[in-house]
Amino acid sequence: MPAKRTLKHKDKNFRLLFEENPQPMWLFDPLTQTVLEANAAASQMYGYTRDEFCGLSLTRIESSESAEKASARDTNTHPHSVTCHRHKTNGGVMIEVETTKRDIEYDGAAAQLVMLDDMTLYRQLEDQLRQAQKMEAVGMLAGGVAHDFNNLLTIITGYGQLILNTLGPADPNRHSAEQILKAGERAATLTRQLLAFSRRQVLQPKILDLNKLVSSLSTMLRRLIGEDIDLQQILRPELGQVSADPGQMEQVLMNLVVNARDAMPGGGTLTIETANVSLDQSYVSRHLAVKPGPYTMMAVSDTGTGMDQDTLAHLFEPFFTTKSSGQGTGFGLSTVFGIVKQSRGSVDVYSVPAHGTSVKVYLPRIDQPVTVESEALQKAATGGSETILVVEDDEMVRNLVSETLKREGYRVLDAAEPLEARRISASHKSVIHLLITDVVMPKVSGRDLAVELSRQRLDMKVLYMSGYTDSAIVNSGILQKEVAFLQKPFTPGALAEKVREVLEGSGNGKTRRAGK
Repeated sequence: MPAKRTLKHKDKNFRLLFEENPQPMWLFDPLTQTVLEANAAASQMYGYTRDEFCGLSLTRIESSESAEKASARDTNTHPHSVTCHRHKTNGGVMIEVETTKRDIEYDGAAAQLVMLDDMTLYRQLEDQLRQAQKMEAVGMLAGGVAHDFNNLLTIITGYGQLILNTLGPADPNRHSAEQILKAGERAATLTRQLLAFSRRQVLQPKILDLNKLVSSLSTMLRRLIGEDIDLQQILRPELGQVSADPGQMEQVLMNLVVNARDAMPGGGTLTIETANVSLDQSYVSRHLAVKPGPYTMMAVSDTGTGMDQDTLAHLFEPFFTTKSSGQGTGFGLSTVFGIVKQSRGSVDVYSVPAHGTSVKVYLPRIDQPVTVESEALQKAATGGSETILVVEDDEMVRNLVSETLKREGYRVLDAAEPLEARRISASHKSVIHLLITDVVMPKVSGRDLAVELSRQRLDMKVLYMSGYTDSAIVNSGILQKEVAFLQKPFTPGALAEKVREVLEGSGNGKTRRAGK
């Protein structure tokens, strides 16, 4: 260790500026690659005492990757340069550090004054922003693809069902029609997952108690994970309520449990935990688009294989999977991500290779009573004789809807676009009981058309249909209670039931007037 060189008494001003400066700094010997002096801020940042710092070799601090890069840079050293490094603290924690160096003379010898900035949090937020932008771009693509596919699937499954309805049990073509419908349903499942990821699905939120949701699924979950995995539930009493779509939250829990099960092929422990938590400013500062406040947490943890940092970086991307070919689509966690984000929540994943993984879902806590579901009404007959105006710019979907309704006995008026619908409404002197309109159409949206025609026909009800959510009828993907909506793809039977439900419903399907 070289003899310690200290500042002379005549340099008291420099010593005061150096030692008491809130900016972490050290004096460095470029020949021996050792620290000569470090101020109090640097000691706090790295976890070394100032005596421990003096004479400390750079190899104790800098990662091998950073050391190689630094060596390459030092061949052409500028007297005042800014570089980035990965440093290791005394506790072994890796931090991102930006250094600004200036050549000085120290006690009669060449030295460097190094100012240090801990950029760890900044880099983490930068990575989160980059990932969020990538996810948003992929989500926009996924949502657009899902919308187009949902129109096609509506046609495929719709006409497939109409054909199947005409075939007797012994008809040789019946099996072929059934296979078409099965394939259509599988494709529809994929598009629903795409919509969930892209946050363009229609949610129907209710006030939920997550403890009750977990308990209601526990029997099924135990069968799902198998006998070699021990299922533990730690459900905190007096858990706060959340506003979320019950079906979607069940899907979140199921996906997390299946992933945890698959991470423990040799058995282990799977723990489902709930708790009231408060996300403070410290947490929010490390996570983009998260607001501080009270949250309800649901966590699924396993003692399985765990994941490395590279895997964690891609975890929520659609089609990304660590499973073998044929064992997963890569949509599980991307679906979880989309559902939770659309519900104004946050997802955190903690994992250590060979030790296990914990996925924590945070949803805003609200102080409202749990929604009590009324008894399900008996299904009414699906047919009727009312007059229905159908507006849909996709010709094949429009024809399918019109044909289905005509078979059910309704009088159908159809239009390919909103301007034609206006003319039909103006010229039709009798009552129009129901408007069925696609949401997204050229020039005029389905929402704007419905508001306009409803002013002229106060008793006309409205049923929207679409392949994805639209801000004109949905606020952040959350369906308003008074809006009747049919998600594409749908079967002729589902269309007929929904039409009857809206026509007979009290107030359902009415459109808010001006400006709402």
